[in-house]
Amino acid sequence: MSQHVETVVLDSEGLSAWIAQDRKVLALFKVFHEMGADLVISANTIVEASHTRVNLPRLQWTLSRVKVEPVTEQTANAAATLLKAAGLHGHKYAIDATVAEAALRQPGPVALLTSDIDDMTRLCGHQVRLIGI
Repeated sequence: MSQHVETVVLDSEGLSAWIAQDRKVLALFKVFHEMGADLVISANTIVEASHTRVNLPRLQWTLSRVKVEPVTEQTANAAATLLKAAGLHGHKYAIDATVAEAALRQPGPVALLTSDIDDMTRLCGHQVRLIGI
């Protein structure tokens, strides 16, 4: 990874992979840590990544190491604008839009760890570097 990254945003798959200690994600995080990059999630990502099988102590530990961006009325409206501009709608894309909106507000350059490159490309354009997981 040759490009400097200031902020790394995780979608629910990125957060889940970190909680599960996925080797590829942990290797990426080592590089990001060495760059001094900040790790960020949207508050909605916590909801999406939480399920009955999630390791709660591991989730809490992970959350203590990221900046959690709140979802406010203002950010929700901005996310809705992104959805409309991308020609997307409905609950399937709602959380992705809040993640994209949070990513677009971070100090750049910004990277987004995501399992959904196609939709995130539509939502973020080329302003955010997408890293598939």
